[in-house]
Amino acid sequence: MVNAKRDEEPHVNPPRFRPSRRTVLHGLAALPAAGLVLGEAPGALAAAPPRGSATRYTIVPFLNSNDGTVNVYQSDDATDFRLARASAYTPPSNRVRDASILRHTDGYYYLTYTTHTWQDPSSTIGFARSSDRLSWTFLYDHPVPIANLSRAWAPEWFVDSDGSVNVIVSCSTTNDEWIFTPYLLRASNAALTAWGSPVALSGIGANHIDTFVVRIGSTYHAFTKNETTKYIEYATASRVTGPYSISRTGNWAGWGGTREGPALVQLDSGGWRIFYDGYGDGTYYYSDSYDTFATWTTPAGLPGISGMARHFTVLRETVSGGVSLGTGVTRSFQSVNYPAQYWQEQSALLNLAAVTASSTAAQKQAATITVVPGLADANGYSLRNAAGAYLRHYDFRGRFDADDGTEIFARDATFVGRTGTSSGSVRFESFNYPGRYLRHYDYQLRVDVSDGTDLYRQDSSFTPVTAWA
Repeated sequence: MVNAKRDEEPHVNPPRFRPSRRTVLHGLAALPAAGLVLGEAPGALAAAPPRGSATRYTIVPFLNSNDGTVNVYQSDDATDFRLARASAYTPPSNRVRDASILRHTDGYYYLTYTTHTWQDPSSTIGFARSSDRLSWTFLYDHPVPIANLSRAWAPEWFVDSDGSVNVIVSCSTTNDEWIFTPYLLRASNAALTAWGSPVALSGIGANHIDTFVVRIGSTYHAFTKNETTKYIEYATASRVTGPYSISRTGNWAGWGGTREGPALVQLDSGGWRIFYDGYGDGTYYYSDSYDTFATWTTPAGLPGISGMARHFTVLRETVSGGVSLGTGVTRSFQSVNYPAQYWQEQSALLNLAAVTASSTAAQKQAATITVVPGLADANGYSLRNAAGAYLRHYDFRGRFDADDGTEIFARDATFVGRTGTSSGSVRFESFNYPGRYLRHYDYQLRVDVSDGTDLYRQDSSFTPVTAWA
């Protein structure tokens, strides 16, 4: 019997401890790095990628073990990041920390980054360029023109709705080198080689670091770390330079303290995901909001790169080469790593079972699915049995139910197609629980969260083949 309750998010496992620059600085003094999602129109409603296209998320973090180089990782779901290029960029001198990535209107990708490690004065921010996100060329170090500047940290790209390109950077002066204030630099030419005078973000104030801004409609939303309390705070303004009103403080979102480097990206489902570094406990976290930042899901550790990757921002793009699964067509779905096994409905639940030419007609019919446009997003997919019931998740279990016409049912029964691990295979990501995929476990089909392993990717990959019935 299916447990009669809605899906619930899992608890986060206690991660291990890892010191950071902030931990060290806090021991030295009252211590103590964030831009619109780039590559799409400000405030645009995200959706599943069109047929034959894919969503690609790129991050360029420096390493916990090495701040002299950055790796490039990419993901199609903003959860499962895979290494695309190790040591993709090493500057000719100094360091590369807190790298933020931009796709500019000239077609090139740009990085801006912190040029020195935390121990040293840092009066410049660095810039590099790439045609493919994988091979980078140093451009220049830009001296930030602030009187008595001590440190310029964590520059973050921000593209405004008028197309202007900006960098938001946290700066401190020599009279108190560990008290940071966010400033905005605006590019004064299209080549991104000249910058205007720094303007402080009014209302956020000193002792805030890692300020990240997104614009939705006419409102600017800022996420910034209060270095006194160690919590990420939330502020809004009607202009990018403020004045901002900080309305959420303390542990308002359930993310906990000693967090840094907030960065946001909009997901295919339309929600927003925040990433942040839980530097004190060795985990990189993510949390999602679907009500314009009022409430957030329970934080989860980012699989695969936690404990290794440090401070990054996320570039979201739509690229060619995604899933193009025909709709209005019946198919059977074959497991990639158990090729003798197929999806099969059993007592309304979806399981993995052996189906052969000698199977009964009923068994073959139970392994036959009609693919239709997604109920909640026509670019996604819904899957229907011969009786017209839809595959949906309930208590994270795959089962077939009649459409009750509600929005929650439509979302439960919609999946985003992602490329599988073998040629022609597909992975089905939950539309309303991003990062969870239909996968087989003990021959049951569940919507489980990715753990970043190759086994999980294989368990969640299925090849659409000619229908058994």
